[in-house]
Amino acid sequence: MRILSVLTYYRPHTSGLTIYAERLARAWVKRGHQVTILTSRFQPDLPPEELMDGVRVVRAPVLARVSKGVIMPTFGWLSTKMVMNHDVVQLHLPQFDAAGIALRGRLLKKPTVVTYHCDLIMPDGALAWAANQAVNVMNRLTGMLTHRFVTYTQDYADHSPLLKPYLEKTQIIPPPVELPGTSPEAIQSFRQMNNPDQRHPVIAMASRFATEKGVEVLLDAFPRVLEAFPQAMVQFAGTYKNIIGEEQYFQRLIPRIKDLQERGQWRFLGNLSPDQMSAFYPNIDVLVMPSLNSTEAFGLVQIEAMMNGKPTIASNLPGVRQPPTRHHMGKVTPIGDAHALAEALIDVLSNPGDYHADPSAIAAQYDPDHVAEVYENLFSEIQAQLGSKQA
Repeated sequence: MRILSVLTYYRPHTSGLTIYAERLARAWVKRGHQVTILTSRFQPDLPPEELMDGVRVVRAPVLARVSKGVIMPTFGWLSTKMVMNHDVVQLHLPQFDAAGIALRGRLLKKPTVVTYHCDLIMPDGALAWAANQAVNVMNRLTGMLTHRFVTYTQDYADHSPLLKPYLEKTQIIPPPVELPGTSPEAIQSFRQMNNPDQRHPVIAMASRFATEKGVEVLLDAFPRVLEAFPQAMVQFAGTYKNIIGEEQYFQRLIPRIKDLQERGQWRFLGNLSPDQMSAFYPNIDVLVMPSLNSTEAFGLVQIEAMMNGKPTIASNLPGVRQPPTRHHMGKVTPIGDAHALAEALIDVLSNPGDYHADPSAIAAQYDPDHVAEVYENLFSEIQAQLGSKQA
């Protein structure tokens, strides 16, 4: 099967969406399919085309940016060519260009599936507001044109303004989650490098430093945690500098963080490779996800932590609350409530045995090979339906 997967940002960009797309594409390649990623050339020094882990990556040149979006003049021509030359199409939303590709899939009778990762909430400002309205219009057009939607949880589907009208053609497929194996030596080396003072417990965030992630909620909760655990520290794994659209947010919070850094209570780890993430999780005690809005839909890092036996604390957001609730490995707190987050952290850190489950059983539910197979079955089902309509 020739599979075309389309999204605005792909590697080397790092986000939950790009990680999802990468894992699924690699799983399809391992299962014998030809996979092409069509994406933006968001950095001029990136090659227009390359092979990554057996996946063909084609990047359209970017003329300009609108907030976090990109304008790609040749994208329409590229997408027409790509849809014609592939058997099935997978689109990742949010994405401004998805409606045009869904239309091509519909006209060319190519099974087209939209994986809906999250709602889009743009930053303040007239231009961002206009861009948000345009994306919402294009998303609704995509919803009408695509053959099926996929999202991570029924919880999120039931609460998403976009998905509610299309629940009858929405399928729930768990996200692909995997980490490479590691060794005791690698884990110990990571600890010595990133926690030289052997502080304990370690509270982790694993995300981009972005407005919707609620970093300030953890900052507000941390003083109360220090009363109970004076040697606690925060490790932040992920991109934190020069994030498009997030520069002001970072500048607003960094003075408070610098004070914690000077005391050895906050450490930025930067963007970690999969191997480094495998060494990261065994060195933490709890992962927090204090997200603030529905641009967060699940949190793949929650499952990664749980696969390493580590509990998570998540905001009471649709989808985001599902991992700790479903797997009984953590707690859910009200959105933006720093006091509740602090008390949840103290409880989880004081009673770790109350938040434990079988990591291997959790990993099996999110195995990329299994997820890839479910998608394949969905493509085949759509193809059969299209064939019967032609008969």
